[in-house]
Amino acid sequence: MAGPQVAIVAVLLATLTLFLWGRWRHDLVAMAALLACVLLGLVPAEGAFAGFGHPAVITVACVLVLGHGLQTSGAVDILAQRLLPGGVGPRASLLALLVLAAVLSSFMNNVGALALLMPIALQMAAKHRLAPGRVLMPLSFASILGGMTTLIGTPPNLIVSAYRESNGLVGFAMFDFAPVGVAVALFGLLFIGLLGWRWVPSHGPAVSAGFESEAYLSEVIIEEGSKAANKTLHEVEQMLDEADAQIVGLVRRDVRVVAPGPWRRLHEGDILIVQVEPASLAKVLSSLGLHLVGDVPAPPPEIAATAEAVETVESAEAEPAGRQPPDDGQPAAEAGQAAAVESSRETARSGAEEVVIQELVVTPGSSLIRRSATDLELRSRYGINLLAISRQGLRMIHRLRATPLRAGDVLLMQGGSEALAGFAGLFGCLPLAARDIRVPRQGQALLAGLVMALSVAAAASGLLPVVVAFAGGALAFAVLGIVPLRSLYTAIDWPVIVLLGAMLPVADAMLSTGAAGSIARLLLEYLARGDAVLALVLLLVVTMTLSDLMNNAATAAVMCPIALSSAAQLAVDADAFLMAIAVGSSCAFLTPIGHQNNTLILGPGGLRFGDFWRLGLAVEVIVVAVGVPMLLWVWPL
Repeated sequence: MAGPQVAIVAVLLATLTLFLWGRWRHDLVAMAALLACVLLGLVPAEGAFAGFGHPAVITVACVLVLGHGLQTSGAVDILAQRLLPGGVGPRASLLALLVLAAVLSSFMNNVGALALLMPIALQMAAKHRLAPGRVLMPLSFASILGGMTTLIGTPPNLIVSAYRESNGLVGFAMFDFAPVGVAVALFGLLFIGLLGWRWVPSHGPAVSAGFESEAYLSEVIIEEGSKAANKTLHEVEQMLDEADAQIVGLVRRDVRVVAPGPWRRLHEGDILIVQVEPASLAKVLSSLGLHLVGDVPAPPPEIAATAEAVETVESAEAEPAGRQPPDDGQPAAEAGQAAAVESSRETARSGAEEVVIQELVVTPGSSLIRRSATDLELRSRYGINLLAISRQGLRMIHRLRATPLRAGDVLLMQGGSEALAGFAGLFGCLPLAARDIRVPRQGQALLAGLVMALSVAAAASGLLPVVVAFAGGALAFAVLGIVPLRSLYTAIDWPVIVLLGAMLPVADAMLSTGAAGSIARLLLEYLARGDAVLALVLLLVVTMTLSDLMNNAATAAVMCPIALSSAAQLAVDADAFLMAIAVGSSCAFLTPIGHQNNTLILGPGGLRFGDFWRLGLAVEVIVVAVGVPMLLWVWPL
């Protein structure tokens, strides 16, 4: 090997070692590798950061935004409600869940698809008395398998397409990955759903380290078009069983119906008081087309720019006549009230603050104690809504807005983030760490699904380049408010973006220096011995092994130049080799560190490092057994 070839191989070996060691995050390692290549003269300084403008990098960022929008809009909750069967055994339920995960991960980030379905998987495990790991590991594997079926399903597919394009050919189309990917995914899903899930070790339920609140009491209203309209109370309770929710009260024409019978028919305008776990709140709303009573656009606080505004807040702090004033413990100073007023005024002027859902705990010294939402006039004076309340031992309320608050109550509040922060500080509340509590908005789920479908159709038909189609979809999500502006950039997994942008020039240096050709020649002469089919199998197995130990996008970036050089030396079409890299890069089933999904389920599933190899090895054998014949048939050498 010449000097530049030795240098690039040394950089890549050091990079792989650091990836496997895991001491530093993969994006930092990739950036260090890029800078090392620049300093060694392997990558020109003027083109060092060209990878960050590569269409593959932009497409990955846009797909992450689209996946976040599908999640927050409630589109996936509705899809899960309609597609997952009820009243069937664990095998059928699990198989349906796996198919849904695979379909979702075909069009959105794998991690996003897993995160959306994890609450459903945990509910399923509890319902069928299964260890959480026996549902979560198959779910993780299904989302990984589904990602290999489309161009946008996983970053390795985009990288492989980019390398095909950089080799003077047209990049792969949206569904070019489908023939091989769908066959591999289908056999993998059938094996996992029918038999393989039993191979997952059972360690019992995992212990959650997070804050666990009691079930929320929420008020939901039956509006026109709701599935609950004109049904009996018994029928609606049966529909809510899947979400482990129950109806504990009924309000009709602002009058509470005492002990409503199960055969009482519900009408539009009725308000149901529902007890539901926080993670199931979105499912309850989506399943019956219900809406939280407080979940309406809060009008801007009617606060004038004069001293009258301060007087309004001061009057809100006064107790009604005849009521004993609470022991605040933290008296609200006039300066603090004025600051809260000014903050609300600025928010009202801008009108651009993102509306968020936040859990607040009422502390023992809070001035909220013994007051209700009606007393405080939350919506008109502070621009926030009370959506639900959780209290130890609380099973029944007359009306949510009239319930006096107590120390230790957990309040589910909706409003601008600055307004909520100001309210929490003013009244002595403790914000809880953010968790996945979503309140789907009417019409947003359908709108998000429509935009996503148009983006996929535009890319698949060739009407627009893939990067343009999905950039347009991400822009539409932002303009239509499906993804709030504040969440637009937080939805993007920036370490993955940096990894891709930094590794693309490094992988290009493998080709430009001739190092990829030398490595390919070594593999072909001493292992494959010039046999193209054996070389294909070898590349697939080596790629799968690397993907089990390091980031899948990095694996694809390292192996693509070797695949191109191998095909050139064997004088065969490179497409089958590139597709083998795409399939192999997605197959990280042996360890919890090869793919983010496997890492994500370790805690909730109560799994250990060594629990993955038994089911993972079987799945990888299926991938090779099904993938190689399909590669040779669809992409003949």
